[in-house]
Amino acid sequence: MEEPIYDAENPFLDNNLSREGVWIVVPHLKPGTDETEACRIQETLLHEFFDYFRVLRYIFWYYTPMALPISQSFSPLLTIYDCMDELSAFKNAPMRLKEQESALMEKADLVFTGGFSLYEAKKDLHPCIYPFPSSIDKKHFSKSRSIVIEPADQYLIPNPRIGFFGVIDERMDLDLLQTISAEKPDWQFILIGPVVKIDPSTLPMAPNIHYLGGKSYEELPTYLAGWDVAMMPFAINDSTRFISPTKTPEYLAGGKPVVSTPIRDVVSPYGEKGLVYIANTASEFIKGIEQELTMENKQGWLKAVDTFLETNSWDNTVERMLYHINTKIEAKQQNNLIQKENEYV
Repeated sequence: MEEPIYDAENPFLDNNLSREGVWIVVPHLKPGTDETEACRIQETLLHEFFDYFRVLRYIFWYYTPMALPISQSFSPLLTIYDCMDELSAFKNAPMRLKEQESALMEKADLVFTGGFSLYEAKKDLHPCIYPFPSSIDKKHFSKSRSIVIEPADQYLIPNPRIGFFGVIDERMDLDLLQTISAEKPDWQFILIGPVVKIDPSTLPMAPNIHYLGGKSYEELPTYLAGWDVAMMPFAINDSTRFISPTKTPEYLAGGKPVVSTPIRDVVSPYGEKGLVYIANTASEFIKGIEQELTMENKQGWLKAVDTFLETNSWDNTVERMLYHINTKIEAKQQNNLIQKENEYV
């Protein structure tokens, strides 16, 4: 269930079944609806959806605490909080987010975190909390190693190409990008992804910086294939303190050397194992790219990458998550049986 869109004369749920078999539910509400009324309407619409599809046994899986007010009247088998980021540190984060997260922590049966640094920050807040760093679809991104056909909007950009794909927002160090592009005018910097929460006019502009816009997940390996080095020029601030970028293993699966600022979940383990070059300053970032462009033993590096990524997959992540989920459900069912037996004693 996604966040509401305020564009309807009468509230309704837009329901679509994805090709993967996932129902995507989007509430459409009347413009100007206040927050309290919006929560009430969404809760009613969700009850109607469950009634229509006769949903009786279900798990609630939260990616944001802000969804808690629209689901308080439901009785799921299990409540999971999948904490992917420290959302309260993001730009324009709702004022009530921390309060809602505390309530969700109290309600949740299980908490998963999107990385080890986030786990360390929250491990004392819940008795059943487990870290799950980013996984990848290796088969999808490994295609970059053999793709030779260039996308039309990247074809004419000369090499060397240093690329980034992802959301372009307050987490990106725009000054760093400006500096390295100015000092290396012969290098071409390619950025793929939507510009969110920041004014596009603040983006550094130069002949060697190319903003190609958003691309589909299916297209990403084709763009990645044409890069010489992948970059992660993240700012070091509150909004990046606990991030665990999925693009790190995606770039590596594509066979591309990576240069990153010192994001904690990139430094450990990727930097420590020599798989990603960690740069603290603009001059170090340039040095890292130069080193990756002239890498002599790339086959040895690729072998180390593949060995590290060998057990990294969404299938393995799902298997481990399901173990915790099934264990918790069985424990709750056992407790319910004991309580019922005690009622008859």
